[in-house]
Amino acid sequence: MKTIKGDLIKLTKNGDFNVIIHGCNCFCNMGAGIAKQIKKNFPEAYEADLKTKKGDRNKLGTWSNSKIRDLLIFNAYTQFGYGRNQRHTDYNAIQSAFKSIAVEVKKICNEPRIGYPAIGAGYGGGDWRIISKIIDKEFDGLDHTFVYLI
Repeated sequence: MKTIKGDLIKLTKNGDFNVIIHGCNCFCNMGAGIAKQIKKNFPEAYEADLKTKKGDRNKLGTWSNSKIRDLLIFNAYTQFGYGRNQRHTDYNAIQSAFKSIAVEVKKICNEPRIGYPAIGAGYGGGDWRIISKIIDKEFDGLDHTFVYLI
């Protein structure tokens, strides 16, 4: 895993990444954190989220996605609920989502350059040390970068 400081949205718009992944809850709102920024800058990602069933716990560990020209955006369902001061992040859901995203990316993208924020570690309340190890394991062999805000 590479790690860089920066703004994931700006870097993506500048062409640094052709695949981005962010964590979502299962309620189709994308109302806070990086999800809110993705919703604003890439509304197609939100439209993909809205095509899933709102409040469905079975979405945990799955994803929806959208393609905008040469950019793939994955909405990874890594937490059921949302709110502050508690852990909503489901580590098993992160593992399942990233495992299947890796398979999908390898199928549809010749040279993926993947970027993502600290999925599950912000509003999700998860431990980035645990999450980053999961991502590193599932994305072994892929060009992937953790982008943290400056």
